[in-house]
Amino acid sequence: MQKTTSSSSFGPGGLDLSQTFFKSISNTAPPSPTKRHTKISVIGVGNVGMAIAQTILTQDLADELALVDAKSDKLRGEMLDLQHAAAFLPRTKIHASIDYSVTAGSDLCIVTAGARQNPGESRLNLLQRNVALFKSIVPPLVKYSPETILLIVSNPVDVLTYVAWKLSGFPANRVIGSGTNLDSSRFRFLIADHLDVNAQDVQAYIVGEHGDSSVALWSGISVGGVPVLSFLERQQIALEKETLETIHKEVVQCAYEVIGLKGYTSWAIGYSVANLARTILRGQRRIHPVSVLAKGFYGIDGGDVFLSLPAQLGRSGVLGVTNVHLTDEETQQLKNSAKTILEVQCQLGI
Repeated sequence: MQKTTSSSSFGPGGLDLSQTFFKSISNTAPPSPTKRHTKISVIGVGNVGMAIAQTILTQDLADELALVDAKSDKLRGEMLDLQHAAAFLPRTKIHASIDYSVTAGSDLCIVTAGARQNPGESRLNLLQRNVALFKSIVPPLVKYSPETILLIVSNPVDVLTYVAWKLSGFPANRVIGSGTNLDSSRFRFLIADHLDVNAQDVQAYIVGEHGDSSVALWSGISVGGVPVLSFLERQQIALEKETLETIHKEVVQCAYEVIGLKGYTSWAIGYSVANLARTILRGQRRIHPVSVLAKGFYGIDGGDVFLSLPAQLGRSGVLGVTNVHLTDEETQQLKNSAKTILEVQCQLGI
């Protein structure tokens, strides 16, 4: 597929204005070799991929954006649609191709491509089709960007992050799943809405599987620096466990509700992944609940498994896992979540 990029020439083989439109000053020096050029590639231009791409552009996170998809017409259409907004956006070169060479030199590769579940198809069969798809995606990304960080968004994200890690041969710190970063945002929103405060003032994590076995870390919730459960205890305010479980269930069901209403989720995951991209590429060392190699943390053993833990992220990917205090019940729930994911992985034969 032909790539469209910015050009300074008019007409086929026409006049090149790049050297004549501006008059150079004398005694110029070449650009500084320390100047950083940031490139992000997004694999898959479905609703999720394009929401991520659009958010990356509006937040000025990259100098160059590459889009890859198997559907050449849709891919070119999405690229042109974004390029036509150039006058309203920070300057970013946008490329698109079905050929993975367009991703060469990427700092961050975001994978959103995935097979859709057919009517009556088992989850395991769907997963096996996604594994086959990843075998055609991950190796060329590694070939053209051997120093990149892989950020996996495709579902089931924890297992596919493990698959991407195995296929890439990368060190574990450079393969990350979007995990429960969005689940935690939903969690913070529900708590903030309940307390009538700003969600940014709520510190709360969902960890474990991005799915039904996720774990809400109630013991670590704070609002404006005030630990919620200990505050309620000091005030002798009883909080029913059923109330906590209801909020957690609502977090799990949020995505299903959005999909039932509009057919898919897009905007929230777009902001979530752009948020991760900002932390990674700008070396902000912020803590996010993302899917990482969890073996050896919080008593998780029995095999290599990726699930979400509060991790510090920076320019080299995962810098470390936060030593959050968990209750015995939360620790056991996290181990159960790891076991659930491992049982699925064992059926893949990877």
